[in-house]
Amino acid sequence: MSTTKWALDATHSEVQFKVKHLMISTVTGSFKKFDATVETNDEDFTTAKINFSADIDSITTNNEQRDGHLKTGDFFDAAAHPQIKFEGSKLEKVTTENYKLHGNFTIKGVTKPVVLDVEFGGIAKDPWGNTRAGFSINGKINRQDFGVSFGAVTETGGLVVSNDVSLHSNIEFVKQA
Repeated sequence: MSTTKWALDATHSEVQFKVKHLMISTVTGSFKKFDATVETNDEDFTTAKINFSADIDSITTNNEQRDGHLKTGDFFDAAAHPQIKFEGSKLEKVTTENYKLHGNFTIKGVTKPVVLDVEFGGIAKDPWGNTRAGFSINGKINRQDFGVSFGAVTETGGLVVSNDVSLHSNIEFVKQA
């Protein structure tokens, strides 16, 4: 068995989140700058060691004022905690295409275990002879578990921003020589 390294192809990848606003509509955001690395035994992704990070300063929700607010201490505190991080500990095969990704997610200096749903898109050769692997990753976290509690309750008792945050990523990796 040999160690295989996989590098992120950021031009064919995206990292998004969705959160309810006032519990009546959904706001979608994404990160423009993120990185991930994977190491496997040969091409066996159940052996994967996964590291992911996203730069808070690259957050976008298509609203500059809101993006600026998200970078403050009310939310992500980008000055003190410039990145969100994920370290995968186990990729559990459920079916041929479906996996459960176990790992530790760190936001605002708080680390918690999470389990994410992964759909394996497969492995293919591109026209230039590179081996690529594709994944869709989805999950949900409670933002208050990570100390992000701004807007949790209004004067009337309702939520301004939902505690549940949906995570959605489509990731493509390129096998390194």
